[in-house]
Amino acid sequence: MATVELRFSALPEHVRTARLVAAAVARRAGVDEAVLDEVRLAVGEACSRAVGLHQIGGISAPVKVLLIEEEKQFSIEVGDEAPHAVAGGDAGLGDPDGEADEDEMGLAVISGLVDDVEVSAGEHGGLIKMTWPTTPPPTILV
Repeated sequence: MATVELRFSALPEHVRTARLVAAAVARRAGVDEAVLDEVRLAVGEACSRAVGLHQIGGISAPVKVLLIEEEKQFSIEVGDEAPHAVAGGDAGLGDPDGEADEDEMGLAVISGLVDDVEVSAGEHGGLIKMTWPTTPPPTILV
């Protein structure tokens, strides 16, 4: 299992870099070329969401992206350190300008782009894990 870890300051201009790195690593891992645009868009959406949460919460910690190549799948995990509301309570984010609606819209976009997506969140941050199947490289017989 090969893993690439990317950390970047929570600034919108770094999202493009994360998208480019994710697409390059996905291509090398064997993700179908027809799906690479979806990988780019989904990573861009997840990273933009994390950047926004960090900026709203005044969090200086970097956004973390893990690109994980396994035998028959490729996964991308985008993590933030923003406190999220948990069942039965509020983690203190509030919603002064409809930010929860925007957050839900971003998650809906990601769900539309990725068949296998898991979202987890708690008082210490959130994680979006997206997974795509890979095809093994062709065997060359000599």
